[in-house]
Amino acid sequence: MSEERPNRVIVVGVDGSAGSADALHWAVQQAKVSGARVRAITAWEFPMTFGYPISYTDFDWEGAAKHTLEATVAKVAGSDPDVVVTREAHRGHAGNVLVDASHDAELLVVGSRGHGTVAGMLLGSISQHCVQHAACPVVVVRPERAGRDVDTA
Repeated sequence: MSEERPNRVIVVGVDGSAGSADALHWAVQQAKVSGARVRAITAWEFPMTFGYPISYTDFDWEGAAKHTLEATVAKVAGSDPDVVVTREAHRGHAGNVLVDASHDAELLVVGSRGHGTVAGMLLGSISQHCVQHAACPVVVVRPERAGRDVDTA
């Protein structure tokens, strides 16, 4: 492992999907080689209701996002002593949250398909947004095995 340099940061988007788990795995491996630390970031928003009333107090959206993040990091990165992985959950659109985080990073890593709602795209909408707007280089990790999900329960 390279000597860790605290100013070297790899940001990775994590939403609990297989694609984000692959991206996190890639980021951790790159951090081992480069001596960077990993900022695993998830974003959450209140769902759109389209006129139907929903009580936002009945469900802990932030808590669910943090649980998914923690479970994914634990499953993918475990307690690897060679890499520092910090975890952050932010309220906002995932693309915007990751682009904002890219300003303090040397690399942004995202999966090519996550828990988005548009099926059939070659590049997911979040990864496309990041590629177009990030302030640092972006790595889009393609799925290693189709149909694989991370169990975050």
